[in-house]
Amino acid sequence: EALKGKRKGQHSIRINDQWRICFVWSAPNAHDVEIVDYH
Repeated sequence: EALKGKRKGQHSIRINDQWRICFVWSAPNAHDVEIVDYH
């Protein structure tokens, strides 16, 4: 999903309710990939 606010321009995939994989998508690859604790 596309993110907003200070993470505008990034996308995320939810791992579970607490964790997400956040990244910047620049076809055909993702970069600046990080696992983020959202709580």
